[in-house]
Amino acid sequence: MGAHLRDYRWPEITGAPVVLLPVGSTEQHGHHLPLDTDAVVATAVAEGMRSRLGPGVLVAPTVPYGASGEHQHFPGTVSIGSEALGLLLLEFVRSVSSWAAEVIIVNGHGGNASTIASVVRQARTEGHRLSWVPCAVPDSDAHAGLTETSLMLHLAPQRVMLAKATLGNTRPLTELLPALKINGVRSVSPTGVLGDPTGASAEHGKSILQAMIDGATGALQSARRAP
Repeated sequence: MGAHLRDYRWPEITGAPVVLLPVGSTEQHGHHLPLDTDAVVATAVAEGMRSRLGPGVLVAPTVPYGASGEHQHFPGTVSIGSEALGLLLLEFVRSVSSWAAEVIIVNGHGGNASTIASVVRQARTEGHRLSWVPCAVPDSDAHAGLTETSLMLHLAPQRVMLAKATLGNTRPLTELLPALKINGVRSVSPTGVLGDPTGASAEHGKSILQAMIDGATGALQSARRAP
């Protein structure tokens, strides 16, 4: 059988598999990238992790919504907020834990991170095996810039409108966060881009994806070895 939970019938799920849950968002990604960019990336990283982790690992259907309030000033953004996201993930883990050995959340949107970390703590106090890993690489830009544009050129090139890509705010995210948290992304970037997509390529996106898969798999294996 394949990697995806959606392709199975219930008698075909034997033993106690590990379930990877990609979590993304539906939010603006500039003029050139689709709203589901984070979900596309999270799904690809989860699929890559599954191939590394071996048999007995399934990829659950991707959660396409997240906590994206900072992008709410842009049409198309759908944010369910931290509370709803946290409850959704916690109930997912409670349900899946009745037949799976472990759940691993693969997070593609930075705005989800604090909520996911809280869910992990709560689930573990309830006795569930839950971990999470981010889709991240060192030195990446913040949003819809070189990193995400290259990834999407590799994963879904037909969905990238590269001719509409524009330079965004390239200041470090640490400098932008105070204004961003109070007034949202639009207050620091009218186009919604935080970074520079100039020079993005499918080849670069392929190498970024492999680095993300390597990093996420390594982080998971290190956590499992920890006492």
